[in-house]
Amino acid sequence: MGTILDYLKEYGDYTFSEKPLNEVDSLVLCQFAYLKFDGIVPGIGENAPAVSMGYLNSHQDKDKLFADERYREKNTKLYDGMLKSARFSTLRMNYYINIIEPRQETQFSAVTFFLEDGSVYIAYRGTDETIVGWKEDFNLAFSEPVIGQIRSVKYLEQAAETFASPFYIGGHSKGGNFAVYAAMNCREDVQERIGKIYSHDGPGFRPEIREKGNYEKIARRVIKIIPHSSLVGMLLESHAAGYMVVESKSFGLLQHDPYTWLVREDEFVRAKDIYKRRKFMDETLNEWILSMDEKQIHTFVDALYEVVSASQAETLMDFTADWRKSMTAVITAFKGLDGETAAMIKKIVISLFELAGERAKEGIKEGWQEKTEEGRMKKEDRKAKLERKAKPEEGKRGRHKKGL
Repeated sequence: MGTILDYLKEYGDYTFSEKPLNEVDSLVLCQFAYLKFDGIVPGIGENAPAVSMGYLNSHQDKDKLFADERYREKNTKLYDGMLKSARFSTLRMNYYINIIEPRQETQFSAVTFFLEDGSVYIAYRGTDETIVGWKEDFNLAFSEPVIGQIRSVKYLEQAAETFASPFYIGGHSKGGNFAVYAAMNCREDVQERIGKIYSHDGPGFRPEIREKGNYEKIARRVIKIIPHSSLVGMLLESHAAGYMVVESKSFGLLQHDPYTWLVREDEFVRAKDIYKRRKFMDETLNEWILSMDEKQIHTFVDALYEVVSASQAETLMDFTADWRKSMTAVITAFKGLDGETAAMIKKIVISLFELAGERAKEGIKEGWQEKTEEGRMKKEDRKAKLERKAKPEEGKRGRHKKGL
């Protein structure tokens, strides 16, 4: 039992011709889509040939592939494992797109992979390290599609025109949402060619979005996989919906990290269901979101963004790196919010620190200890001052008694 990195070592010798694409391969490709292919993989519309793993490995800007600090070390290991394996060393990629527009509150990226057996996998990148990318996750709560979802449909139709074979589509986190949205809203001739749609801990949809997109047409092809303490994947998702729950070696919201999902042989280790406490929290948040009208949702999302943006951080790494400064700014921004909104935002901000990783978690823990220690020392100082002040008073009383 291991992770996707162990899977590459154990099953890397099998080609896709020998063992067709499975759920673990899907997560490998979706995580690989987080690499920064800018300037290396041809863009959609360039009419350039697909590039190989060998081309990536010899490129002068190879190190830029691992610019996402959240996953730098593990993404490097993933890349090396894929490069050394018979299964992924022949992988080719094309039609890369990466758009980040803070003013439009959108972050969108996708790439198309061509496998050794002729299969094609279209992968949508999930939420990257930018604050604006994270905000778009919560914009999914609106009854109208976000810009990233609209772009996902356009990308799918453009990419699918360049090859004639059936294909897979998927993504991790927000990328999983984009994959499902694109599949249910694309042209019928493209939709018919989709084999499976993978959503790895991707948010769900408001009921209105599902109905408009005729979700039932693709429902049987959707494979939704979530860890047993999922928050992101259960956002706007019904617990009555079909999904696969898998084990993770981590806890809480850190399970959103694909590198923590446990793999046995060529499949994920199954869990019975989401933790009861997590399920209750998911249902509470979803019920609260769905109870709000558009105006209230706008107010909530804008307030949440304003609270996090108060730190002046551009990425989650920045937000958590100097957590003292961030938290001071966040606490100031909380003023003026009503109690219910403030309570929900507080939970989400704490979740952001957890999602950012152990470094932030340890930093908060150390900071709390420092704060506690500082408070204890101040308390002792006050006590000592009071004692010093009390001694002269006692001396005076003693002299006064003696004089009598």
